[in-house]
Amino acid sequence: MANVIHLKALAKINLGLDVTGIREDGYHLVRMIMQTIDLFDWVTIKKSRQDRINLQANLNFLPTDEHNIAYQAAMLLKGDFPQIGGLDLQIHKCIPVAAGMAGGSTDAAAVLYGLNKLFELGIPMQKLMEYGLKLGADVPYCLLRGTALAEGIGEKLTRLAPMPDCYILIAKPPVSVSTKRVYQSLDALEEPPHPPIDAQIEDLKAQDLVSLAGHMGNVLEGVTVPMHPEIDTIKEMMMEQGAIASMMSGSGPTVFGIFSEEGKAYEAKSRIRGSGIARQVYVTKPYNIKERNK
Repeated sequence: MANVIHLKALAKINLGLDVTGIREDGYHLVRMIMQTIDLFDWVTIKKSRQDRINLQANLNFLPTDEHNIAYQAAMLLKGDFPQIGGLDLQIHKCIPVAAGMAGGSTDAAAVLYGLNKLFELGIPMQKLMEYGLKLGADVPYCLLRGTALAEGIGEKLTRLAPMPDCYILIAKPPVSVSTKRVYQSLDALEEPPHPPIDAQIEDLKAQDLVSLAGHMGNVLEGVTVPMHPEIDTIKEMMMEQGAIASMMSGSGPTVFGIFSEEGKAYEAKSRIRGSGIARQVYVTKPYNIKERNK
């Protein structure tokens, strides 16, 4: 049995995000198309002789105790499986923080997956996803990965045909967005535009990248963009540089653009980074579930 495991915790974007209602407990009902991308944090889990969880991160503002969702994931499994002893966890963040890209959720998913492997717990994926839901609505998807329709509060997942090959430009402006505030503010909008999620599902089946991009939409843009107009500025810059489409991911503020040509994606990256409007700018690609190596 190994003593250490190294994992890639992959980010996500939303190709389409709609809010269809609200539950009595205040949780919003969503209908989203989720896509994993090849931008990731490194998560390392190592067995320790000390019977405690020690978490370290490369960003000094990240919590390293029970306020960190990855720490919570370790505690959750440790509570049910006494064979899990002391742990040293290391997280090297590359995914922008508080960016609408499930950076915390994917770290938690990596911890759940990694502990299952490292200690040979034999937890089936569906059960592991149930553990994940106790931590957050995005964690089950971060375990599933790939292209998926997410419904309910995000926990009802249906795998979809993979996203066609392309280049994805990511740009996060230096602002923070409260997901809770965005969803609460959405309730005040009278007629928010609802993206055609079903049309996107058909586009994925047909592997039609142009049509898929044309049907992209995020109902939360109507709330977040007025708060942070630089989101629209970045979208416009991406389109001017040749993006097929550009949109905000999740509740923001990260913007992504879809490019069919690698050169145009990197030209747009250079322009956006040079403008100073976004500090974290990356070119990546959709993550093909067949390549999974976790």
